[in-house]
Amino acid sequence: MAIYLSVVIPAYNEAERLPQTLDSILGFLKQQSYDSEIVVSDDGSSDQTVQVAEEKLRDFPHQILKTPRNRGKGHAVRQGMLAAKGEYVLFTDADLSTPISEVLRFIAHLLKDQDVVIGSRALPESQVEIHQNFLRETMGKIFNRIARLWAFQGVHDSQCGFKCFRKGVAHDLFSAQKLDGFSFDVEIIYLAQKRGYRILELPVVWRNSPKSRVQVLRDPFLMFRDVLRIRKLHS
Repeated sequence: MAIYLSVVIPAYNEAERLPQTLDSILGFLKQQSYDSEIVVSDDGSSDQTVQVAEEKLRDFPHQILKTPRNRGKGHAVRQGMLAAKGEYVLFTDADLSTPISEVLRFIAHLLKDQDVVIGSRALPESQVEIHQNFLRETMGKIFNRIARLWAFQGVHDSQCGFKCFRKGVAHDLFSAQKLDGFSFDVEIIYLAQKRGYRILELPVVWRNSPKSRVQVLRDPFLMFRDVLRIRKLHS
């Protein structure tokens, strides 16, 4: 069976949110005419994340990847993207802040002339229906400005967890990815631009989940540090 679309979901202690997310994605994929799979990449969860995924996905093409210890979102996404079998590969956050149906627009652009399509909350046409709190939103804007100065050009929102790739492009980029933390998105965009891939930023519908895994007082500083390392890592 040839897989047309792989949906990769990085997960760390997501036993509570994952059932609803998987139900939404399964409902959508079962309505499509093409074959697909769901890849849950567990990042060393200590709750029932793996068991929930196994139960929900037992009757649908899937992979469940297990990491013995928590390594970071970047590691979980990389594992999932490299294992994916689909001609097109989407990764989406476990909270499904962007509706899965948005992937149809992304694939249309990949079919036409793009290599990478990334979701954005920062374009004029973006529909942010539930915002982050003021601190997180402000930190995100500052982070993206620094990333644009140091790592890439033209992208308004590197951190939206909804990005789709051609299979070969995904394998090329994620094979080269080295950051395991939240800054991996910046690294992937940096690599895509450096290697000359065609990148399109698309506005998306987005609804903030209040149960974010980002620690506001710690992770932004680690992310800034990692952004400053990207050029050196790939020099």
